[in-house]
Amino acid sequence: MTLPAPKAILFDWDNTLVDSWVVIHQALTATFEAMGQRPWTLEEARRKVRKSARDSFPELFGERAGEATEIFYSAFSAIHLDRLTPLPGAEALLQELAGLGDVKLAVVSNKKGELLRREAQHLGWDRHFIAVVGALDAVRDKPAAEVVDHALAGSGVAPGRDVWFVGDTDVDLLCAQNSGCSAILLRAEVPGEDEFAPALLDRHVPDCAGLSRLVRDHLG
Repeated sequence: MTLPAPKAILFDWDNTLVDSWVVIHQALTATFEAMGQRPWTLEEARRKVRKSARDSFPELFGERAGEATEIFYSAFSAIHLDRLTPLPGAEALLQELAGLGDVKLAVVSNKKGELLRREAQHLGWDRHFIAVVGALDAVRDKPAAEVVDHALAGSGVAPGRDVWFVGDTDVDLLCAQNSGCSAILLRAEVPGEDEFAPALLDRHVPDCAGLSRLVRDHLG
């Protein structure tokens, strides 16, 4: 399928631009233990964490979802800035893309919006984005199309194939599909055949440098 040149690029956050899995895992461990459940291993967390707490905690903790949410965010807030780590090439990529001028950049994540914006500001990356949209900022969280509408509101760019949605999970690809955007998978591993079905995948890049090359190729 032809991939049009991007008018906007929407980025997932965790494991796309930054590595905060150790923090997420530690906060989840505190939550599971408080709820009397077996904590996930780090690998289980990497594999299972997809949805926002608003959507996933009722499935995990039932009637105690509200209590679990408070515990998780308390534990996460205490440590997340100290252990926030940009992924290799992420900062250079954002600087390069921001220098293009005409391509709008934004973040669409299932991390709580308040914490997400705090992290972007801490890294000094907020200046690159027209919007930093997290969980609870829109009527529904990713993969719903509302988060893309929210991110692009007032930008002059409408959701469509010339908006690239870049992420590392099925939820990101589904969000791209639900909003009519192009889906770009950014991760080291080559996707398996039909791995993300029914979500559509337009391109795979192994890292930030690969995404940079893809953008340059399409902008000429």
